[in-house]
Amino acid sequence: MQGFVRIIAGQWRGRRLKVKDIKDLRPTPDRVRETVFNWLAPVIQGARCLDLFAGSGCLGFEALSRGALYVEMVDQSAEVITLLQQELAQFHAENACIYRAILPHQLHPVVQPFDIVFLDPPYQANLLLPCCHFLEENDYLADSAYIYLEASEIIKDNDLPRHWRLIKSKKAGQVYYHLAFREKK
Repeated sequence: MQGFVRIIAGQWRGRRLKVKDIKDLRPTPDRVRETVFNWLAPVIQGARCLDLFAGSGCLGFEALSRGALYVEMVDQSAEVITLLQQELAQFHAENACIYRAILPHQLHPVVQPFDIVFLDPPYQANLLLPCCHFLEENDYLADSAYIYLEASEIIKDNDLPRHWRLIKSKKAGQVYYHLAFREKK
Protein backbone atom coordinates (compact mmCIF):
# COMPACT_ATOMS: atom_id res chain seq x y z
CA MET A 1 0.00 0.00 0.00
CA GLN A 2 1.25 3.45 -0.83
CA GLY A 3 0.38 6.72 0.85
CA PHE A 4 1.31 10.37 0.62
CA VAL A 5 2.63 13.22 2.73
CA ARG A 6 2.19 16.86 1.81
CA ILE A 7 4.79 19.58 1.90
CA ILE A 8 3.50 22.13 4.40
CA ALA A 9 5.01 25.44 3.26
CA GLY A 10 7.34 27.20 0.87
CA GLN A 11 7.63 27.04 -2.93
CA TRP A 12 6.25 23.46 -3.08
CA ARG A 13 3.48 23.94 -0.53
CA GLY A 14 0.73 21.37 -1.00
CA ARG A 15 2.74 19.09 -3.29
CA ARG A 16 2.61 15.43 -2.36
CA LEU A 17 5.41 12.96 -1.81
CA LYS A 18 4.71 9.26 -2.26
CA VAL A 19 5.31 7.06 0.76
CA LYS A 20 5.87 3.35 0.21
CA ASP A 21 4.66 0.82 2.75
CA ILE A 22 8.07 -0.27 4.00
CA LYS A 23 8.85 -1.72 7.43
CA ASP A 24 10.01 0.95 9.92
CA LEU A 25 9.22 3.83 7.53
CA ARG A 26 7.45 6.48 9.63
CA PRO A 27 7.04 9.86 7.95
CA THR A 28 7.33 12.69 10.46
CA PRO A 29 3.70 13.77 11.12
CA ASP A 30 2.54 17.13 9.73
CA ARG A 31 2.03 18.61 13.19
CA VAL A 32 5.56 17.68 14.28
CA ARG A 33 7.07 18.87 10.99
CA GLU A 34 5.29 22.19 11.29
CA THR A 35 6.68 22.69 14.81
CA VAL A 36 10.21 21.70 13.77
CA PHE A 37 10.25 24.05 10.80
CA ASN A 38 8.84 26.87 12.95
CA TRP A 39 11.83 26.29 15.24
CA LEU A 40 14.17 26.34 12.22
CA ALA A 41 12.50 29.26 10.39
CA PRO A 42 15.21 31.80 11.34
CA VAL A 43 18.02 29.58 10.01
CA ILE A 44 16.62 27.42 7.17
CA GLN A 45 17.05 30.01 4.42
CA GLY A 46 20.37 29.30 2.69
CA ALA A 47 21.26 26.40 5.01
CA ARG A 48 23.12 23.24 4.05
CA CYS A 49 21.09 20.29 5.35
CA LEU A 50 21.73 16.59 5.90
CA ASP A 51 18.70 14.29 6.16
CA LEU A 52 19.83 10.92 7.55
CA PHE A 53 17.38 8.02 7.38
CA ALA A 54 15.46 10.15 4.87
CA GLY A 55 12.56 7.70 4.48
CA SER A 56 9.69 9.56 2.82
CA GLY A 57 11.94 12.56 2.21
CA CYS A 58 9.42 14.85 3.89
CA LEU A 59 12.04 16.63 6.03
CA GLY A 60 14.52 17.09 3.20
CA PHE A 61 11.94 18.24 0.64
CA GLU A 62 10.32 20.53 3.22
CA ALA A 63 13.74 22.11 3.86
CA LEU A 64 14.27 22.65 0.11
CA SER A 65 10.77 24.07 -0.25
CA ARG A 66 11.50 26.57 2.52
CA GLY A 67 14.73 27.87 1.01
CA ALA A 68 17.55 25.56 2.08
CA LEU A 69 20.55 26.04 -0.18
CA TYR A 70 21.36 22.31 -0.40
CA VAL A 71 20.02 19.05 1.03
CA GLU A 72 21.72 15.67 1.13
CA MET A 73 19.26 12.81 1.74
CA VAL A 74 20.62 9.42 2.79
CA ASP A 75 18.83 6.18 3.53
CA GLN A 76 19.74 2.51 3.94
CA SER A 77 16.91 1.20 1.72
CA ALA A 78 17.46 0.89 -2.05
CA GLU A 79 13.69 1.07 -2.56
CA VAL A 80 13.48 4.34 -0.62
CA ILE A 81 16.41 5.85 -2.55
CA THR A 82 14.83 4.96 -5.92
CA LEU A 83 11.56 6.65 -4.92
CA LEU A 84 13.33 9.75 -3.53
CA GLN A 85 15.34 10.12 -6.75
CA GLN A 86 12.12 9.92 -8.78
CA GLU A 87 10.51 12.56 -6.56
CA LEU A 88 13.56 14.82 -6.89
CA ALA A 89 13.40 14.58 -10.70
CA GLN A 90 9.69 15.53 -10.65
CA PHE A 91 10.47 18.56 -8.50
CA HIS A 92 13.27 19.60 -10.89
CA ALA A 93 15.49 20.36 -7.90
CA GLU A 94 19.20 20.42 -8.63
CA ASN A 95 20.36 21.46 -5.16
CA ALA A 96 20.00 18.03 -3.59
CA CYS A 97 21.91 14.77 -3.52
CA ILE A 98 20.30 11.43 -2.69
CA TYR A 99 22.25 8.24 -2.05
CA ARG A 100 22.16 4.92 -0.26
CA ALA A 101 24.47 4.18 2.67
CA ILE A 102 24.63 2.02 5.75
CA LEU A 103 24.58 4.69 8.42
CA PRO A 104 26.57 6.23 9.82
CA HIS A 105 29.80 4.66 8.54
CA GLN A 106 29.10 4.81 4.79
CA LEU A 107 28.23 8.50 4.74
CA HIS A 108 30.02 10.29 1.92
CA PRO A 109 32.97 12.35 3.16
CA VAL A 110 31.93 15.85 4.10
CA VAL A 111 32.76 18.49 1.47
CA GLN A 112 31.34 21.42 3.41
CA PRO A 113 29.92 21.14 6.94
CA PHE A 114 26.14 21.06 7.44
CA ASP A 115 24.14 23.78 9.19
CA ILE A 116 21.12 21.56 9.90
CA VAL A 117 20.86 17.79 10.33
CA PHE A 118 17.64 15.77 10.50
CA LEU A 119 18.18 12.55 12.41
CA ASP A 120 15.25 10.13 12.64
CA PRO A 121 16.51 6.52 12.54
CA PRO A 122 14.35 3.41 13.05
CA TYR A 123 13.76 3.42 16.80
CA GLN A 124 14.71 -0.20 17.50
CA ALA A 125 18.02 0.13 15.60
CA ASN A 126 19.58 2.19 18.43
CA LEU A 127 21.43 4.39 15.94
CA LEU A 128 20.43 7.85 17.11
CA LEU A 129 23.20 8.52 19.64
CA PRO A 130 25.93 6.66 17.69
CA CYS A 131 25.07 8.85 14.67
CA CYS A 132 25.25 12.01 16.80
CA HIS A 133 28.74 11.10 17.99
CA PHE A 134 29.83 10.05 14.48
CA LEU A 135 28.75 13.42 13.03
CA GLU A 136 30.59 15.30 15.78
CA GLU A 137 33.78 13.23 15.63
CA ASN A 138 34.03 13.38 11.83
CA ASP A 139 33.43 17.13 11.35
CA TYR A 140 30.10 16.92 9.52
CA LEU A 141 28.71 19.95 11.37
CA ALA A 142 29.24 23.66 10.96
CA ASP A 143 30.62 25.42 14.04
CA SER A 144 27.04 26.52 14.77
CA ALA A 145 24.58 23.82 13.72
CA TYR A 146 21.07 22.64 14.55
CA ILE A 147 20.21 18.96 14.84
CA TYR A 148 16.65 17.63 14.82
CA LEU A 149 16.39 14.38 16.79
CA GLU A 150 13.36 12.07 16.79
CA ALA A 151 13.17 9.13 19.18
CA SER A 152 10.84 6.82 21.07
CA GLU A 153 12.17 8.15 24.38
CA ILE A 154 13.32 11.44 25.82
CA ILE A 155 16.91 12.47 25.18
CA LYS A 156 19.00 14.34 27.75
CA ASP A 157 21.87 16.78 27.21
CA ASN A 158 24.39 14.41 28.80
CA ASP A 159 23.54 11.75 26.16
CA LEU A 160 24.76 14.06 23.41
CA PRO A 161 28.25 15.05 22.25
CA ARG A 162 30.09 17.64 24.32
CA HIS A 163 29.34 20.77 22.25
CA TRP A 164 25.63 19.99 21.86
CA ARG A 165 22.76 21.19 24.01
CA LEU A 166 19.03 20.67 23.72
CA ILE A 167 17.14 23.90 23.09
CA LYS A 168 13.65 22.51 22.33
CA SER A 169 11.85 19.29 23.23
CA LYS A 170 8.29 18.10 22.69
CA LYS A 171 6.23 14.94 22.61
CA ALA A 172 3.53 13.95 20.13
CA GLY A 173 1.86 10.60 20.82
CA GLN A 174 4.68 8.08 21.30
CA VAL A 175 7.26 10.32 19.61
CA TYR A 176 9.75 12.55 21.39
CA TYR A 177 11.35 15.18 19.22
CA HIS A 178 14.11 17.59 20.06
CA LEU A 179 16.17 20.36 18.57
CA ALA A 180 19.79 20.44 19.63
CA PHE A 181 22.20 23.29 18.99
CA ARG A 182 25.87 22.58 18.46
CA GLU A 183 28.29 25.42 19.03
CA LYS A 184 32.01 24.94 18.80
CA LYS A 185 34.16 27.99 19.21
